[in-house]
Amino acid sequence: MTAEIFDARACTLGEGPLWHPERAQLFWFDILGKTLLSRQGGDVLSWNFDECVSAAGWIDTNTLLMASETGLWQFDLISGERALVAPLEADQPLTRSNDGRADPWGGFWIGTMGFDADRGMGAIYRFYKGELRKLFGNITISNSIAFSPDRRFAYYTDTPTRQIMRVALDADDGWPAGDAEVFVDLKQTKRNPDGSVVDSEGCLWNAQWGAGQVARYAPDGALIEAYDVPAAQATCPAFGGPDLKTVFVTSAAQGRHGAQDGQTFSFAAGVKGQREHRIIL
Repeated sequence: MTAEIFDARACTLGEGPLWHPERAQLFWFDILGKTLLSRQGGDVLSWNFDECVSAAGWIDTNTLLMASETGLWQFDLISGERALVAPLEADQPLTRSNDGRADPWGGFWIGTMGFDADRGMGAIYRFYKGELRKLFGNITISNSIAFSPDRRFAYYTDTPTRQIMRVALDADDGWPAGDAEVFVDLKQTKRNPDGSVVDSEGCLWNAQWGAGQVARYAPDGALIEAYDVPAAQATCPAFGGPDLKTVFVTSAAQGRHGAQDGQTFSFAAGVKGQREHRIIL
């Protein structure tokens, strides 16, 4: 299976791909470039900001909930205007947002980290019904936030640990219900887990920084298959396309000089993804 170039613009740190189901349109970020990117037909689109932006979920057809280094923002795709929904470590100038995704209850999970990946400076939060609550602290590089289709589990990782974690969720409101457990342990292979997404069969697809691949794991954590992408620093996959059977993968050019580093790729998955959940403010 060959990954093709979806967008040739090189991102210093591409991240947070989101397929908007009502717009049938992919959005993604260049975190260090402080830019939101997209394509619409043959047109390339971008929105520039005065701070780092990293992840988003969709509120309605024309509105995203967007995470930045200082807050969660309601962002209007038509006017380009944004309004603050909740501060996010706004009083901590050494951190920024990183990986995030909407959950099945209409909440939004978002991770933070130090600008220099400072040890233990980050955390993972959930925004739900107007409340931003810290779920996990002492995180160095927050990543891999994703949810099982049966609504039973959330996944996340602190990348330097090389372990993808799984935590059970309360069926009524989606808050964690118990302690997290190791789902995939990559210490022996020395793979670095980055962003993830879960398909409709409950399998987790994880981009692995430095390995130039996206790996698919069964619901029991067993490796099923790995898919190569032509950029070493793959950062996050997302399902999209008209049948949700296309995997889009962002990457990072930071510290590298390859011709395709930082570009965004796509390949046919052969399995259907989940429709991204709508955020309810």
